[in-house]
Amino acid sequence: MTTATDRPPPARHRASATPWRASPAAALQAAAWAGGIAVLALWWRDTGSVVGAAGWLTGAGRITGLLCGYMCALLVALTARVPWLESRVGSDRAARWHASAGRWTIGLLLAHLLLIVLGYAAQAQVGVLRELGTIVFDLPEMLKATAGALILLAVGYTSVRAVRRRMRYETWYHLHLFTYAAVFLGFSHQLALGADFVSNPPARAAWYTLYISVACLVLYFRVLIPVRLNLRHRIHVEAVVPEAPGVYSVWMRGRRLDRLDARPGQFLRWRFLTPGLRGASHPYSLSAVPRDNLMRITVKTLGDHSAAVAALRPGTRVWAEGPYGALTAARRSRRKVLLIAGGTGITPLGTLFETLPAAPGDLTLLYRARTPEELALSGELEAVAAARGARLVYVLNNPDGSRVRITAERLRAIVPDVDRHDVYLCGPRGLSLAVYDALRDAGVPASRIHHESFEL
Repeated sequence: MTTATDRPPPARHRASATPWRASPAAALQAAAWAGGIAVLALWWRDTGSVVGAAGWLTGAGRITGLLCGYMCALLVALTARVPWLESRVGSDRAARWHASAGRWTIGLLLAHLLLIVLGYAAQAQVGVLRELGTIVFDLPEMLKATAGALILLAVGYTSVRAVRRRMRYETWYHLHLFTYAAVFLGFSHQLALGADFVSNPPARAAWYTLYISVACLVLYFRVLIPVRLNLRHRIHVEAVVPEAPGVYSVWMRGRRLDRLDARPGQFLRWRFLTPGLRGASHPYSLSAVPRDNLMRITVKTLGDHSAAVAALRPGTRVWAEGPYGALTAARRSRRKVLLIAGGTGITPLGTLFETLPAAPGDLTLLYRARTPEELALSGELEAVAAARGARLVYVLNNPDGSRVRITAERLRAIVPDVDRHDVYLCGPRGLSLAVYDALRDAGVPASRIHHESFEL
């Protein structure tokens, strides 16, 4: 174990690209685009000549409505937590896709509403507000669709980063559950009023198939699988142990945890069934490999939920979902591995440090913290390093408190052949961006930098 401290060099540019590109991600993106093209082809097939401003407005409204309906299905599918998607593509990328799909859905919804109302008003030669009232109150299924649109717009508003930052996570979480209601309320009007479905039974069947398939994914992976997991394992809190200032480990006991199939580096979503915590689930990585019907997470008190976790009582029942995440040994492609952790990023990387197959000298863990007191689990890590012949390097602030930056030069000084390593990275967003930039400057290909980040 060594410690690195010195004066920080000037800050350099920040990385802006997603570190790795997996072929499953490209295949899924291609499939999503193909579906969108099929939706456009459906409109093209059923559309004759377009005449006048009213025709163009109505046609554009139909296009945006069809695409909005398609995006609603994709939006919900990305919340289903399908294990293959979570492990092969990555939970962080799936979350970013969901956020992007949400923005597209809201944009298409607004365009659809505006264009349809303007087009219908032009056709009827009446005022916009009068036509809006006619659409909402006189057309079939439109009252439900209007309610669904308002819910979806409200959910979209709460997803704006500036708004979300002012909300408690639990409030945001519960508001987002209304997305399912919004999609359900809006579905029937698509088939009742959509010109592309009214006289096209194959298109109706395809639309039903799309939505029913998505509903089945959500029901199976968000409801049935978690119920089976928790009935099988019966997890409860065993003990809460302080590890560092503001950092606590929660030990949990359950039955047959070896069948949980949680790999080092993965996380679960935890719901502690006690007042104040049972309302929403939060993701925390395993900080110890499950064994002897025990498993552990390590949490830093950064908010209301994590602070309450530190006060959990033994015996508290736990509802778990997962495991999720792609930050596992399956990403490895080189003999030598460098792990870079900051803050509670040490929890998934600590399990990899313990379990990744490596010969002496081939495995290095670089652990960034401000002070020695903030080095959570340091005793365990030092024991692992000694037993495995692995390197453990602490990067701490200078004695005067000035920050130490991890640069390409510092990385080469610690690991001279860093460009021949696979690198696993986990830590706060600012640290991760800066270190990713330094790794790229040090010659590490983007395909060999593996990390998960949930900043949207």
